Amino acid sequence: MTETLIEDNEVEKLNTLRTMAATVYLCQALTFMLAGLPLLVGVAINFFGRNEVQGTWLESHFNWQVQTAWITIAGFALSGFTFGMGIGLFTLLITVVWLIYRITIGWYALNDRKVVGT
Repeated sequence: MTETLIEDNEVEKLNTLRTMAATVYLCQALTFMLAGLPLLVGVAINFFGRNEVQGTWLESHFNWQVQTAWITIAGFALSGFTFGMGIGLFTLLITVVWLIYRITIGWYALNDRKVVGT
């Protein structure tokens, strides 16, 4: 009986953490409509639950999402700095395509309950 309760608690905890990861992917997707604020909200969610996912398959998703956010922010900043030189639009396009790729790969791996990025 006690083992069943422990297993149920672990499954419930993993489902909650999986929902958190799905919320972060949603925040990353909302970045296209609401500028960078959802991206930062997603990073905050990741840092809030990061300790709880250690040692689980969800840890890779949280790491993937944080890396995605910081590189995307850097890409947006670089495109802003280089816009006047004529390469900012190209840099922005690369950043947006890369962000879409990362969200898509992560989302499918999350739905398949698989590790991402390996």
